[in-house]
Amino acid sequence: MNLKPIFPKPTDLGKRAWGTEKLLALIPKKISLKKLFIKKGQKGGLQFHRKKNECGVIVSGKLKIKYDNGSGKLCEKILSTGETFHFPPGCVHQEEALTDCEIIEASTPHFNDRVRVEERYGLKNDGGLPSTNLKDIKVK
Repeated sequence: MNLKPIFPKPTDLGKRAWGTEKLLALIPKKISLKKLFIKKGQKGGLQFHRKKNECGVIVSGKLKIKYDNGSGKLCEKILSTGETFHFPPGCVHQEEALTDCEIIEASTPHFNDRVRVEERYGLKNDGGLPSTNLKDIKVK
């Protein structure tokens, strides 16, 4: 049993059209901790995760969340500095920065778990990362 502290170094998770995504810490098979920066006017895809369970806090900025209210319709909520969100597996969501936003996100360590659903809601897919197959999900 390791009783010593660990001080991970942030790792860039690759190019994102909307901003940056850094892995701050990973507790294997338990938790990943990320820092997201979303540029004003940018947004991620309308999506859900099959396995990933994620939550976060807005460190700075104003973020618009689109989500399915459970009846197949999209709703919107504006979150500001200090407010939190939780997207359980299967929850359709999209984040859009109304100002530059910094977010700290904690989630299960399911990477590459993404199902894009713009077409389901009659919206145009504006690019970004595509849907992944169930077999592509990696637990780190």
